[in-house]
Amino acid sequence: MSNIDWKKKKESPKYQQIVDYIKEKIANGEWPIGSKIPSQRKLSTWFDVNRSTVITALEELMAVGLIEGKMGKGTFVANNTWTLLCTSPSVDWNEHVKSGLLKPSQVTVQEINQAESNINLIQLSKGELSKEVFPLDTMKLVMRRISDKLEAFGYEEPKGFLPLREVLSDYLSTIGVHVSPSSILIVSGALQALQLISVGLLHRGSTVLLEKPSYLYSLHVFQSAGMKLTGLPIDQHGLLQNSVSLSNKQRGRSILYTIPCFHNPTGILMSEKRRQELIQVCKKEQLPLIEDDIYRELWIDDPPPPPLKARDKHGHVLYLGSLSKTLSPGLRIGWIVGPEPVIERLSDIKMQTDYGSGSLSQRVAAEWIKSGLYEQHLKCVREQLKVRRQVILEALEIHLKGIATWDVPKGGFFIWLKILPSLSMRELYIKALSEGILLNPGNIYGQESNRCLRLSYGYAPLIDLQTGIYKISKIILELVKR
Repeated sequence: MSNIDWKKKKESPKYQQIVDYIKEKIANGEWPIGSKIPSQRKLSTWFDVNRSTVITALEELMAVGLIEGKMGKGTFVANNTWTLLCTSPSVDWNEHVKSGLLKPSQVTVQEINQAESNINLIQLSKGELSKEVFPLDTMKLVMRRISDKLEAFGYEEPKGFLPLREVLSDYLSTIGVHVSPSSILIVSGALQALQLISVGLLHRGSTVLLEKPSYLYSLHVFQSAGMKLTGLPIDQHGLLQNSVSLSNKQRGRSILYTIPCFHNPTGILMSEKRRQELIQVCKKEQLPLIEDDIYRELWIDDPPPPPLKARDKHGHVLYLGSLSKTLSPGLRIGWIVGPEPVIERLSDIKMQTDYGSGSLSQRVAAEWIKSGLYEQHLKCVREQLKVRRQVILEALEIHLKGIATWDVPKGGFFIWLKILPSLSMRELYIKALSEGILLNPGNIYGQESNRCLRLSYGYAPLIDLQTGIYKISKIILELVKR
């Protein structure tokens, strides 16, 4: 159940307004039978009333049989208008929701996804560029150029808009990845790429090896397809290649997923030496590899080493890229690079899923890259990220020195904060949210990261970065004193 869409009615008591709101949700089928009613605390926050007013409203709804409480579980929709008038059983949508193929996100991840739309929060969770960095005037220019030469367009060919794949082929060659347009598939962001790979290339029961912690633990894209995740250790140079070892049973049923550039959530940049070693290990173990390289262009100090794909001489690597982190997530443009038979297979599945990414977005992306405006924009982004990184590092040094440790990222959005005192990260997350700060607790990226936070310096205004770190330090000290 999402945030409230409610308008106050001055002529009726507040408890009655709550009753009417919930009745309307139930009557319209938005809250079907079996749905869990938001907690009393959440309802009191939504309606800006004390909890006793909420209790009065819920008691009235219980009295007419619309909702019921279940000991230790909460309050649920028990009936609707029609079921109160007849005895035939109604559809239990709650059962259908539970039996869907895709597993639900972690509770905390769902909470974060909902809270990220709240403009009143200090957003230290968002892994995207600030609106202050968005090149609005240049985007308008690109849109005008596209509109001036626009013709009727419909569905694109399965692999995507050919001129976009052609400019991507040229762009990728500048970082050492030499592929033809026929080996590139346009997707709606890197997440769709992972979904296509999970259902199109891997067997149920396969193992996905990955860094631990990893962004992939915050999703259920592979688990929903019947696969298991196995975490591998990392150090300041990236994934430890010595930990990659497969049994005979695992060969042919495993794949390695890695984020070598400015890793999410730790911000680590995999070294040149480690990349060479990892490619050799994967070749020896006959282990295919997914290289998620969406943060590559967000370097601050120096350009990162060439991609793993640039060293791939045998077609072992599937390479993922995107404009979501560097330009705009709203374009929904990403790409997969791989052997042609693999790209053919994935493009067929994509056609079955959405019949291709948006034609207009693909044309806009092609114009950005072909014109050179994208490269100019990236220079501005790096300058802004350097300023932002400096601001958050200074704030951390002032307010969290001795309370937490961190490394200086060489690029990307993230600082991986390791908190020294023992405390409940759930309490820290909830307390911070109540004080207007949205955080990503480390345990959504792996249970062993229970005393870590992923802080993003890419999105929030500079003053919010400073204020947010100050408030976090105060909250930590309060929790430690308990």
